[in-house]
Amino acid sequence: MAARAVASLEAKLSQVAGAPVELVRPSDSSHGDYATNVAMQVAPARKRPPREVGEELAKAAVELEEVERAEVAGPGFVNFWLAPSWYGEALAEVLQAGRGYGSGWAEPRERIQVEMVSANPTGPITVAAARNGAYGDSVARLLQFAGHEVAREYYYNDAGAQMERFRASVDALRRGEEPPEDGYRGEYVAELAREPDDPVPKMLARIEATLERFRIHFDSWALQSELEQRLPEFLPRLDTYEKDGALWARSSAYGDDDDRVIIRSPEQGGAPTYRAADVVYLADKLERGFDRAIYVLGTDHHGTRNWYAAIARMLGYDPERVEVLLYQLVHLTSGGEQTKISKRRGDVVFLDDFIDEVGMDAARWYLANRGPDQTIEINVDLAAERTEKNPVYYVQYAHARIAGIMRNAGDAEISAEPQAEPAPEERDLIKRLAEFPALVAEATERRGPHAIPNYAIRVADDFHRFYHHHRVLESDAQAFRLALCTSAQAVIARCLDLIGVEAPERM
Repeated sequence: MAARAVASLEAKLSQVAGAPVELVRPSDSSHGDYATNVAMQVAPARKRPPREVGEELAKAAVELEEVERAEVAGPGFVNFWLAPSWYGEALAEVLQAGRGYGSGWAEPRERIQVEMVSANPTGPITVAAARNGAYGDSVARLLQFAGHEVAREYYYNDAGAQMERFRASVDALRRGEEPPEDGYRGEYVAELAREPDDPVPKMLARIEATLERFRIHFDSWALQSELEQRLPEFLPRLDTYEKDGALWARSSAYGDDDDRVIIRSPEQGGAPTYRAADVVYLADKLERGFDRAIYVLGTDHHGTRNWYAAIARMLGYDPERVEVLLYQLVHLTSGGEQTKISKRRGDVVFLDDFIDEVGMDAARWYLANRGPDQTIEINVDLAAERTEKNPVYYVQYAHARIAGIMRNAGDAEISAEPQAEPAPEERDLIKRLAEFPALVAEATERRGPHAIPNYAIRVADDFHRFYHHHRVLESDAQAFRLALCTSAQAVIARCLDLIGVEAPERM
């Protein structure tokens, strides 16, 4: 992994300041390329005025070859204008690393399992469940880019009340009857009724095909029915008690909100609950050698986070090895009206239909471009547009435009060394590209892939602005500008890949 230009400069300034320096980009570029408030942070401890501390830092900073000018502003901010050589070095880092720029920083490297989607096979994957996949797969891609070994798994319930209602609904249509009142309806139920045998394997195959189409490949599939068979070997390891004929886990003593029923009372059928399968499943994950188990769940499962941590503690595992990522709902609008979703009524938007309507790239983009704690509102009409009003198209167009420039450039020289003072638009684009390593690392640590498409839009903005103001081919700065184009193309392509979107060469 190449050294990070901004981080390297921060380290040198930290030595000069005698305190950690964090650089930020001023909103107004006339206030410098970067700025820091370190003088205001350390002044109280040094019992000196912040501006006085800032003046010392500014004076010492200009001795660094990377800093061309430094000034103190306001109550003690220090603004820096960087030398052309810094821009050349920063660009060279991106150019040399290509699409690997910003990767491989994880330490220690872990084996991580991301379990996602895991919708019961009672119907095709809906757009709501697809958000789980888009979010979880993007997190997995970020973790892999950081250097971790990642496996994706799908866990499904192949038994229980919901599955019985699903099978009963299909069987009813086969007999020419209406599905049960609490059963499942819709054209997909009628399609399954026209075929023989158990509908569950057929539905599961359809789910797998849809998710492969959605660019999510699962390395393994886990069945609740198989996991439940191993429950007897784990019961002795749990802190349990009997109450009202049921077997309870004393999970509240291990950090959970409440105690949980593991096995129902004889009056309730005496069967294990899905919480019991959770116990076996968590142990199974960690015993397979994963250092970390990540569950991606809808917000209605918020109580599960503490439950999993409690299981880990009861079984003697470090609860820090277990993560639960929660995400909010998805609302689709078309023609100004919201589309309602209900799998059982058959009034639902399936992922395949959504992809057919807006395209694969837009589907992945719009299901990943908001933080998991935010409800996603998708305007289907905008998502389907192939204009610059559509952000995914706008970013892809920047990549395709650069690809066209590079095709026309042929084997022309490419050099990151500026032959003159970089223009403001060139400086802005290089500074934007230099943000990527820190940004992608933070997105990975926060499990927040939505930062990536938002950043990609800013890169596209800066590139389009640069391209509007400066000729690339047959210009005096052709070699440098080709290096800038190549670097921007690599970063945009990586951003798109991290959220499962293609980077087209032509549009």
